[in-house]
Amino acid sequence: MYQPYPTGAEPPEIERSPVPSQVANAVKVMYVGAATSILGIIIDVLTVNATKTAIERRSHRLTMSQVDASQHVLIAGFIVGGLIGAAAWILVARNCQGGKNWARITGTVLFAISTLDTIVGVTAPLAVAVKLWGVLVWLVGLTAVVFLWQRPSSEFFTAPRPS
Repeated sequence: MYQPYPTGAEPPEIERSPVPSQVANAVKVMYVGAATSILGIIIDVLTVNATKTAIERRSHRLTMSQVDASQHVLIAGFIVGGLIGAAAWILVARNCQGGKNWARITGTVLFAISTLDTIVGVTAPLAVAVKLWGVLVWLVGLTAVVFLWQRPSSEFFTAPRPS
């Protein structure tokens, strides 16, 4: 019979390091990000008429039926995008709490995409409240990313994990 540890001893346990305050703070900020995504849906829907007016002003070639259709597409996009955003915040937060380095990298990549989206959003024909809320959500993401890449966080994410 094969014994992986001939002395009969169990493999040494790798002690899990405690979650540093920087990671704990990043996780809290990410939960705030999830809440801002949900609140953003409400703001987007409540200001859809202002967004529709902004589209009318910027796109003179569109007919009224095209503008109305864009309003319906916007509402659906706001709701779906907000729910996906909230789910992403929660998924990344939970996995960062667990020390998964892929989650930290994924959160950073999503923040980079959010940066591009925020730049486009600020120049898009949207209600001012929607633009400002987009910048607020971006600032929440920036705060989380800063916490995730501080030295104690990096040490936590690169430390050996128990299997």
